[in-house]
Amino acid sequence: MTDGEIVLGMSAAFSGPSRGLGIELFRGASAYFEHINRQGGVRGRRVVLRTYDDGYQPDPSVQNTMTLMLEDEVFALFGYVGTPTVTRVLPMLKKFQEREIYLFFPFTGAQPQREPPYGAFAFNLRASYRQETAGLVQNFVGIGRKRIAVFYQADAYGRSGWAGVRRALRPFGERIVGEATYRRGSKFTGVMRDQVEILKASRPDAVICIGAYAACAAFLRDAVDLGLRVPIANVSFVGSENLLNLITQGRDDGERYTKLLVNSQVVPSYHDAAIPAVGQYQQLMAQHDPQPPQELLREDYAPFPHSFVSLEGFLNAKLMVEILARLGDSPARGALDDAVFSISDFDLGIGELVSFGPERRQGLQKVYYTVVDEGRFVPLDSWQDRFA
Repeated sequence: MTDGEIVLGMSAAFSGPSRGLGIELFRGASAYFEHINRQGGVRGRRVVLRTYDDGYQPDPSVQNTMTLMLEDEVFALFGYVGTPTVTRVLPMLKKFQEREIYLFFPFTGAQPQREPPYGAFAFNLRASYRQETAGLVQNFVGIGRKRIAVFYQADAYGRSGWAGVRRALRPFGERIVGEATYRRGSKFTGVMRDQVEILKASRPDAVICIGAYAACAAFLRDAVDLGLRVPIANVSFVGSENLLNLITQGRDDGERYTKLLVNSQVVPSYHDAAIPAVGQYQQLMAQHDPQPPQELLREDYAPFPHSFVSLEGFLNAKLMVEILARLGDSPARGALDDAVFSISDFDLGIGELVSFGPERRQGLQKVYYTVVDEGRFVPLDSWQDRFA
């Protein structure tokens, strides 16, 4: 940090099959930071995002974090993407805890950064995968779809979601009826027919997917093609717009692939400009059209004007600015705890107030549900009408 800047460090996927997640999260955050910087910054300091690509892989994420902490000496870490990366970084924050480096608002709903021994080194804004999977299970069971199978990424992220489904089924006296995995980094061009056949054999009433958009789109494609005609759900991390783009691009029959699709989200609909923060997000995304650092872009990617992921990045940045402002004119890492814990019933502009405390390191709790109508994700009005 200098007299003129507050530098935040971000390691995220800007390459590989999950690059859309890092790019969209960065764009949403950058739109708000640019807005603040053009107004003079936070108490006269510009907010700068020092960004590195980890391709959604743990080892590069660890290397990037070492660089950010020890060489770049960033003020805090911000906007990391993914459970497999974050779970490898958390022990480093504990090891170097004398540096008082915290991780703010990672794009993951997993438990490790919410619980001991590492919860003390991270602050979360989004609802957890435990909350997302519980909501999906409760709604499916509520309409009589009790036989639930799981398709998940074979790593810490996938297991976190799998555990959430299992935990949510227990009070209903149910268990996961079938499960199939895939390898992190799988592409949409890959084949998921074996996974579909495994789950078909379990005769599920619904499938909950815990994965990234390329693999989950491939699974959805093969499931429909092989006649697995049950609701297929994804949690928010999937990257809904990227999944929808893959499953429908170049097709005239896209509706057959999305008719039984439901995705949970941790932010409201980015179409609803009547929500104050969404209206502001739409305006600032159009005004600034933020682009990721060109040196990180080794593959083609066409950004979305709006997405759930970039809206989440925008809200992350908005709350980060509020926290930095509460540090006063002489911001210090050692004061971050107190600044965050002073956030109580704070209005982000989405209709849910944000609060933190020593035993509450997650600001938002609400989960939303969306389906595809007329080629875009919209709020789900009735589970009974759509899926019963």
